[in-house]
Amino acid sequence: MQRFNLNTGELEYDESDPEGFRAGMARFGASIGATMLGGSLYELPPGQSNCPYHYEYGNEEWLFVLEGKLTVRHPGGEEELDPGDVVCFPDGPEGAHRLTNRTDATVRVLMVSTMIEPSAAVYPDSDKIGIWPGAKQDTIMVRRESSVDYWDGET
Repeated sequence: MQRFNLNTGELEYDESDPEGFRAGMARFGASIGATMLGGSLYELPPGQSNCPYHYEYGNEEWLFVLEGKLTVRHPGGEEELDPGDVVCFPDGPEGAHRLTNRTDATVRVLMVSTMIEPSAAVYPDSDKIGIWPGAKQDTIMVRRESSVDYWDGET
C-alpha cells in the first residue's frame, strides 16, 4: 500500500508563478497508485491564490479545507470556508472557482478530482481556454479570440 501524509507531505513552490499565485503544491494521486482520481495538497500563504478563476469541462473537483480560513470565489459571489468544510465544483460553468487566502495565516487545502481526458478548462477573466487531450504535445492554452473557421487551412 502506498501512502501520502497530508500533514507532513512536502510541497513545492514554482518560482515562475506570478505574485498572487504563489502557492505550494503536492500532486500525490499517482504516488499512491491512483489512476481515476487525482489529489493535490495546496498551501496558500497570505494574499495568494492557487490558480485563476476557472471551470472545468469533463471533471468534477472537491475541495476540503484542512487549515485556515479560505475565500472561494464562485458564480454566486464569494464565501469564506472554515477548516472541515467540503465543497464540490461540478463540471461546467456552475463549478467555476478561485481559491484565495485573505488572512494573515497560511491556509492548507486538499483538492480531489476525477481525471478524465480529454478535458478542458475555461478562464473567464482572461478569456482563455485550455485543452488537455491526454497527449502532452497536443495540450494547448488559447484565447477565445484566436478561434478559426472549421475549414481554415483545409484544401
